[in-house]
Parts: sequence; structure tokens; C-alpha cells
Amino acid sequence: MRSLARVAAVVVVCCAVTAQEPPFQVGLAEIDITAPAGYRLDGYFTERLATGQKDPLKAKALVFQQGSTRAAIVVTDLLGMPQSMSREVRARASARTGIPADSIAITATHTHTGPLFAGERARIFSELAAAKYGKDPLASVNYPEALGAKLVDVIVDANGRLSSAAMELVRTEDDRLSFNRRFHLKDGTVRFNPGVLNPEIVRPAGPIDPDLPFILFNRDKKPIGSLTVFALHADTVGGTEYSADYPGQLAAELRREFGDGFISLFGLGTCGDINHIDVSGRRKYDAWLIGRQLGVDVLSARPRQAIERAALAVASTRLSLPLRSVSAEQAAMAKANAPKIGTSELPFLAQVETATTLDLMRRGPTLDAEIQVLRLSPDLAVVLLPGEVFVDLGLAIKRGSPFRHTLVVELANDNPAYIPTEKAFKEGSYETVNSRIAPGGGERLAEAAIQLLKDVAGK
Repeated sequence: MRSLARVAAVVVVCCAVTAQEPPFQVGLAEIDITAPAGYRLDGYFTERLATGQKDPLKAKALVFQQGSTRAAIVVTDLLGMPQSMSREVRARASARTGIPADSIAITATHTHTGPLFAGERARIFSELAAAKYGKDPLASVNYPEALGAKLVDVIVDANGRLSSAAMELVRTEDDRLSFNRRFHLKDGTVRFNPGVLNPEIVRPAGPIDPDLPFILFNRDKKPIGSLTVFALHADTVGGTEYSADYPGQLAAELRREFGDGFISLFGLGTCGDINHIDVSGRRKYDAWLIGRQLGVDVLSARPRQAIERAALAVASTRLSLPLRSVSAEQAAMAKANAPKIGTSELPFLAQVETATTLDLMRRGPTLDAEIQVLRLSPDLAVVLLPGEVFVDLGLAIKRGSPFRHTLVVELANDNPAYIPTEKAFKEGSYETVNSRIAPGGGERLAEAAIQLLKDVAGK
């Protein structure tokens, strides 16, 4: 039987942890990546054209250096970051900065009010527009080229701002804002988003992750930026205006506290099955309330733990994860149904299955999945994973980590849709229909991340 995953060579770059570590340096920068009005919006299976913006979309870069070791995390206000773009941007940024490409991570906040510029839905909507108008009216807008250039620039900018900095860590929790969106129903099935006050609901099909770590970066005792991680889908705005969703509101709260020059990076925790909808109907949240509450949580939490001993290290590995197979019958049906995506002629899950099947037909048999780990101190590490990872897998990584504090961030360097658990594949519903990987791939991803953490901890 073919193995579900093959672990490639592990690359570890580190600065030796000694009594006299080299100075720890940080550089921060941000850039506006808002697409023009009229461009397609991402997030759903219906075409939406942007009519304006509620708030700007940003790309924010955080570069670390200690001795000869350097690394970078970039957060983008996008639904996801395609692998083709992340690899090109990382290579170009590496050539200009000297930061190894494997030590650069490009992530997304998963806002559902960002531009649709890649993937199967973008191709389908473009082809439908071309069939209707003779050519796609948006074909002349080369947003991907502009975006790639800006991502390179923001990494170069942050690298040029490197200087000595100190870190503080806050570990708090919030269990009021997030909900597992998959539920067991009375008929024995599992369904995602079954509706508020649905009498058929029995219980949630999984947990949440209330963990809310907040790393504050200080220069000359003045806060300059932060990294916050929380596991909650950024799908709280809707409409047809660009918005950074609740991570953008969190950034606004932190700027009010620390000043206009403060740069807030938000790492999306493993939330493939987590959203903000309380099916009991007792609580209703929007982007403003969630961002504000997260800001209150991290700003009021005490004590802030000074990280006295920075010890930067970077490690990465790649897995070859088998993808779901597509039969000839499925392929023929998907081709026939493609024009119905975004219309009322095809049920929602059938639209999802159609887009997924068409995407799988364009891919090879496996997914080249990259995992990265950044060690910031002997007690603190950040894990970066591709795709929309189910919360159980992120929790498993934290349990298996040798670090006292482990931050797990999804949607790094690639967006191959959902990464469910084997259990979820057996239960079915939207996320498994919208998954590219074969069952078991998520567990292999978590196992490899735990092993990588152990490798880095031992250096």
C-alpha cells in the first residue's frame, strides 16, 4: 500500500544557544495590497465584484535575525496564498535579502472579502465572463503581478529595518468567540453550519481552540509590533467591499494603544472547522466586536512574560501527500456542471464538488506540503502549515510539542483547501467535499510537524 506521506530531508538553520547569544533583531514593514474596485472578491461560490472598501488590505512582514540566522513571516489580508506565487515571491525576496527561501513563510488571514486572483473558481468565473462578453473584462487587470512585487518589496523593507529588539509573551484564552461549526444531527449525520436554533442539532462534532498567544516586540522599551494567533475563520463581513475582517479590527485596536506606527501581524490558527456562529442564538458577533474583544483580551492580560533568552532557529520539511482520486464519471460530470457554478441551477455541495473535482484534475497525484518551524526561544516556537487545517490537528501538534509555548499557524505558503481529520472524512459534509488530500494526510502533517519541533528543540 502506498504510504500516505513521505518525509523529505529536514533543513534546520539555527543560532547556537549559548550563554552569550548574538543580539536578537527584528524588522517590521507593511504595504497596501488592496485590489482595484470592480475586481472579483474571493470567499464564496458566487461571483462578487468589489464595489469599494470598508478598510484596506495589507501585507505585513516580520523579519528576525540572530547571528547568521534569519527568517521572515509575511501575513497577507487574502483568502489564501497559492503555492506558485509563494515560491516565486520567496525566491525573489531571498535573492534581494539573503534570507533563505525556506526560511520565509507567506501566510493569509483568510478574509472572505479579499480579491479572487487564483484557483479554480477564478478560472471558472473568468471563462464564464469571456463566454458572456467575448472576453473577460477583468483580464487586463494583472493583480497577481502587482501583488507579487509588493510582497517582495515588503520583505525587503522589513529586512532593511532590522535592529535589536526584545520580546514579551502573553498567553491568554477566549472561549466565547469561536464555535465548532460541524454538528451531529438527530438523523445520525454530521453537517456544517446547520443553522441557528436548528432543533435537529445534538452536539458539536469537535472542539475549539481558545488559546490566544500574543508576542509583543519592543525596541528601546517601545512597542513596535506584534504577532497574535487565534483559531477562527475570518468570514464575518460579507458584502461586496474589501475588508481585512476581524484581524484588521484587531490591528486598529492595537494601534490605538501603541500608536499609528505599530504593526500587528495576525496568524490564523487551525480553524478549518471553526467559525463565529453561535447556533444557540445567544450570541452574535461581527468583525468589529471580535477584533475589539481580542484586543481587550491581549492588552489586559498580565503578566507579560519577558523572553530573556532569544534563540532563533528555522527548520522546514516537505511531505508528499496523496490527493483524492477522480473517476472518469466524476470528471465528465464536473465538466458538464462547471457553467452552473454561481447559479441556482446546481445545489451548493454539488458546486463545491464540481470545483474540487476540476481542481484535482489539474493537479498531479500528490500534494507537495511544506511545514516550517521558527524557534524564537528555548520555550517558544511557531509552526506554519499549508491549507485550512482542522482544529483537532492543531491541538495534537500543541500536545506533542516539546516547547512550553507552541503557536500553530495555517494557510502558510499554499492553500490546498481543507485538511480534515480521518474522523471528519468518515462523517462527511462540506469541508471533506472541499478537500483535495486523501484521508490520513492531516494526521501525517501533524506527525511531521511534531517531529520537526523535536528536531529544532534539540539543536
